[in-house]
Amino acid sequence: MFDQEARLERLLARHDDVAMVEPLPGRPALIRRDQILVAERDASAAEDLVRRWHDSRHDEDGVTRLRLRARSKVDVCELSTELAGAGRHRRLSVSPNHLVHGQPMWWSGPADLPRPAGPVPAPRADGPRRDVTVAVLDTGLSPHPWYEDAAWYREQGDEAAEVLDADLDFELDAQAGHGTFVAGVLLRHAPAAVLRARRVIGGDGVGDEAGVVGALTRLAARGGADVVNLSIGCHTFDDRPTPVLARAVAALGRGTVVVACAGNTAGDRPFWPAALKPVIAVGALDALGEDRAWFSNYGWWVDACAPGVDIVSAFARFDGPRPRVRGIDPDRFDGFATWSGTSFAAPAVAGRIAGLAASEGLTTVEAADRILDPADRPTLPDLGVIIRS
Repeated sequence: MFDQEARLERLLARHDDVAMVEPLPGRPALIRRDQILVAERDASAAEDLVRRWHDSRHDEDGVTRLRLRARSKVDVCELSTELAGAGRHRRLSVSPNHLVHGQPMWWSGPADLPRPAGPVPAPRADGPRRDVTVAVLDTGLSPHPWYEDAAWYREQGDEAAEVLDADLDFELDAQAGHGTFVAGVLLRHAPAAVLRARRVIGGDGVGDEAGVVGALTRLAARGGADVVNLSIGCHTFDDRPTPVLARAVAALGRGTVVVACAGNTAGDRPFWPAALKPVIAVGALDALGEDRAWFSNYGWWVDACAPGVDIVSAFARFDGPRPRVRGIDPDRFDGFATWSGTSFAAPAVAGRIAGLAASEGLTTVEAADRILDPADRPTLPDLGVIIRS
C-alpha cells in the first residue's frame, strides 16, 4: 500500500491551487481553491450572488468557472451549498471544482505501479456487423503497434497525445501510459472499435471536474459516442453527485453507454461519476476472478465487476534511468505492461459491451442489457454482475 500521506503532500506541492477539504469527518475531498463551477443556464444568477467575492468569470464548454478573490477566504464548499439552496433539493447547479484522478492513484488510481511485460499478440477483428465508437477520457494515447496504423488513430490530434515525462526528471510520470493501457484493454474485448481519445488528466493522474465536463460537452456536440469509458473519478465534499457533471453525462443521451471505474479506496463511499444513476460502475475482482480485489470499492452503487489484478495490456514505450537488477531493467517499457486497479476493470466491461454490439449488430444499450443481465450471470453482493474475461 502506498503511503497516502506522502502522496498527498507531493500532490499538494505540485498543485499549489489545490486544497484538501473535509466537511464530513473522515471523508476528505480535493478541490481547486477559490473556484466554483456552475451550469451554463445558472451562471448569471450565481455570478450575481457571489459578486462581493467575485474575481473573474470564465465560460467554458458546458460549464462556467467562477473565480473568487483569494483574500476573501471564502469556503467554496459552504458557498456552493448556500447557492444551491436550502434542503436536499438544489435549485442551482453549483459545485466546487473537484480534482479527479486516474485509478492507480491516491484515493483512486491503480493499486500499484506498472511493471514491464512481454509482448502480447494484437487483437484481431472478425468482420464486425456495425461500427462502434468508444470515447476514452484519460491521459491520452501513445503510439502502439496495436493501433498506430488505424485510421482512427491517425485522426487523433496533438491534444490527445500522452505526455510521459512532464516534469522532465527522466522518470515516467506516475500515471503516464494510463490511457494507452485502458485503450489496450478495450481493444482486447472490442478489436474493431473506433477509439476517440480525450486527454482530461495529466501523466501525474490529476485533472479536474471542469476538464471532464468540457470534454463530455465537446463529445456530445460532435455526435457523441456509442460507449464512453471513464477510468477516472473523485469523492465529493458532500458525498453527493455534482449537478454540473451529472448534466454533462445526461447530455450524451440515452443511446450512449457510460462506464466508469468504482475507485481503489477499498470502501463503500460513493465515487463519482461511477455512482451516477446512468453510469455503469465497475469494481475489480481478485487475481482468481472469484472475489473482490482488496483495493476495490464496493457498495449499492456498483453495477458490475471484472478482473482488475495483474492485467496485461498495451503501454507506452519508455526507458528510465534505473539500472538493471538481476539482468532485468525495472523501468524499460517496450510497449506492454502489467498493472492493477479498477481503472482496468472498467474498460473490460466497456469493451465487452462494444464488442458484442459490433459483432451482433446491436445498439450498445441492448448489448449492455444482455451483458449485465443478472438472470444470466452470477453476482456478488455490493459488486454486482460478475463479468469474467
